[in-house]
Amino acid sequence: MEIFGVPITALMAQLMIGLVNGCFYAVLSLGLAVIFGMLHVINFTHGAMFVLGAVLSWAGLHYFSINYWVMLFLAPLVVGLFGILLERFFLKRIYHLDYLYGLLLTLGLTLIIEGAIRSAFGVSGRPYGPPPISGITNLGFLMIPNYRLWVIVASLLVCAATWFVIERTRLGSYLRAATENPKLVEAFGINVPMMVSLTFGFGVALAAFAGVLAAPVMQVSALTGQTMIVIVFAVVVIGGMGSILGTVVTGVGLGLVEALTKVYYPEASSMVMFLVMVLVLMIRPHGLFGGHE
Repeated sequence: MEIFGVPITALMAQLMIGLVNGCFYAVLSLGLAVIFGMLHVINFTHGAMFVLGAVLSWAGLHYFSINYWVMLFLAPLVVGLFGILLERFFLKRIYHLDYLYGLLLTLGLTLIIEGAIRSAFGVSGRPYGPPPISGITNLGFLMIPNYRLWVIVASLLVCAATWFVIERTRLGSYLRAATENPKLVEAFGINVPMMVSLTFGFGVALAAFAGVLAAPVMQVSALTGQTMIVIVFAVVVIGGMGSILGTVVTGVGLGLVEALTKVYYPEASSMVMFLVMVLVLMIRPHGLFGGHE
């Protein structure tokens, strides 16, 4: 059976790859959306934090024999602490300035981090090794590696948990209130600067989590972050700057759109999401979900 000249098995296989990539985009973009939505900082280091999570996962396995499951929690924790230090010593000093200063500062920090990773691991990168979950699951219409199923489930669970905490809990209410009126929130005895630091740390920890998930299925390279950060900004802009739900839906959706484009018009697969971004900005400048949350 074929759909527009493409065998349905080949189409479903490509869509599954697109879903996996979309989950990576969603988790990575979610961290950026949290940071911008809560702190109004355009964090250009996000791609570097993704790579740092993957590199730490690789180093933990090959240098210290720390398995994937431990690094899945340890790497985001380390990167989150690193992010807190960046926020406390660098970003904190420019909150009163225009967004452009934050973008330039984080761009400079990105180049430093990527340069350090390139010096340690080279440009070509290192293979992680076999995925920690082996085997293949037969879905009836498609054979899919079990690790890719795990990536989909883990990504969606993390996205759902993050959305719930920010949108449906008291902590999330404090975070949103602190961005609107920090002095009022401080009057209730809440340490707003600490909350801001932890929020930034959590956002970059999400990027590192995505990096650990991606490490077994990608080449761990310092240059990966440059590609990912461009995609992530496209996802966040299309979904709506600061929109948590919009970012998740857009990330997964763009992964599927990219996969379909690779099937029917491969030449446009590398630019389709940016074409979508331009169209959305022309029709709805605030993004598809902007103003709905």
